[in-house]
Amino acid sequence: MSNCRVCSATVRKFFDFGRHPLSSAFLTPGEADDDREFRFRLAIGVCASCTMVQLMEEVPRELSAHRGYPYHSSNSTVMRKHFQATAEGFLATELDGPDPFMTEIGCNDGVTLQTVRDAGVRHLAFEPTGVDGVRTHHAFFDAAAAREVRAANGPADVIYAANTICDIPDIGSVLAGVDELLADDGVFVFEDPYFAEIVDRTSFDQIYDEHFFFFTGRAVHFLAEHFGFELADVERLPVHGGQIRYTLARAGRRRPTPAVEELLAEEAARDLTGPTTLSRFTADVARIRTDLLDLLRSLTADGKRIVGYAATAKSSTVTNYCGIGPDLVPFICDTTPSKQGMLTPGAHIPVRPPEAFSADYPDYALLFAWNHAEEVMAKEQGFREAGGKWILYVPDVHIV
Repeated sequence: MSNCRVCSATVRKFFDFGRHPLSSAFLTPGEADDDREFRFRLAIGVCASCTMVQLMEEVPRELSAHRGYPYHSSNSTVMRKHFQATAEGFLATELDGPDPFMTEIGCNDGVTLQTVRDAGVRHLAFEPTGVDGVRTHHAFFDAAAAREVRAANGPADVIYAANTICDIPDIGSVLAGVDELLADDGVFVFEDPYFAEIVDRTSFDQIYDEHFFFFTGRAVHFLAEHFGFELADVERLPVHGGQIRYTLARAGRRRPTPAVEELLAEEAARDLTGPTTLSRFTADVARIRTDLLDLLRSLTADGKRIVGYAATAKSSTVTNYCGIGPDLVPFICDTTPSKQGMLTPGAHIPVRPPEAFSADYPDYALLFAWNHAEEVMAKEQGFREAGGKWILYVPDVHIV
């Protein structure tokens, strides 16, 4: 057991994936036999008080924060359009006043703020590594960084974050920063994977070192009030396997929308983080591992060639939990240059460029980027025309 990073109550474990590597810590071929590869226990639990679902063990920040993040939103047409539409929504609502100011926590490759910039609106990204084309404050977001930015720019009408807040174990420091920087009538908006979608889809691969929290409406409602804010709105998003966009405001400044109460009632009715739901989820995870291994072993025994498609962070959880190595999946194709020629964390599966996929199509492709399945399959029509088939494991193991 451990203590909740929100309210300090007891966190009770409900699933343990075993010891895992860092999901983005790719290795050179020469490092494959090095027994110093960092591993930690990937286990997940739920707070007995505030019901926040979270990892049981935190990866040291010095290991997780500076190893580079090879995913770029702009590489996906779907995600690029999503973030452009998000920015346009802010411009039409929260940023329509005199001289508005928007900040983003962890802006990835800057696609959201580029749209804000192009509209002539003041903006700033909190991004330690810097981003081309947008104003950047080279620091992690906390109270000190927020005070510095407010002193130079004034309060922020919008503080936005996508797939970032769930990654930060010290979430209290984030809310302290929001309190320092947010305008009186401003909003703190963040979107992250929704735990109910993970349960319903059995998308256990969304559980890895970079995702510390797995939000629910109830837990975010508690989180907001605990730090002096109010959950003003929620919006379901179809991206990345199902997310929710949460809008927080200062207490009493905005009337919560009906969507908030509807979500809380729905979660209560299904007992989302209760023992029955969590037990069913853990049984489903174990079943998928068995089914996926049985399929891969059967196809391999029949002489079928299988390769992986997209060396995502999620793939690290799947390969290491299921015990999938080069004997079953000889290599994974990925478009990210920094991954090519490397070995995947823990499982040590070689990563090759896309040309290795199209030059000699395999019989089957194990799609780790299942959240982009429609986009990927449309792109890889040649694979299907050559007789290739896709293997997916969400919400269950099946062949397309």
